[in-house]
Amino acid sequence: RGWAPFHTPKNLATALLVEAAELAELFQWLTAEQSEDVASDAIERERVGDEAADVLLYLAQLADATGIDLEACVERKLARIAVKH
Repeated sequence: RGWAPFHTPKNLATALLVEAAELAELFQWLTAEQSEDVASDAIERERVGDEAADVLLYLAQLADATGIDLEACVERKLARIAVKH
């Protein structure tokens, strides 16, 4: 679509936040119990999945744009957490 010039780290981080907010919006007014029921509702589960995919895609693009190896970062973070807790 020709969007590459706009995929700066700043713009990708902002887009990631917007998508995360859209994901949060699906749960905003639900009780804790209602939020757990989402998993058993195919339509709601798909909506959550779509927003989660958007978050993941922007995160992957941000990692690519900044040269971050997400797998290595996750492994490093989990190792730190294991030592801490």
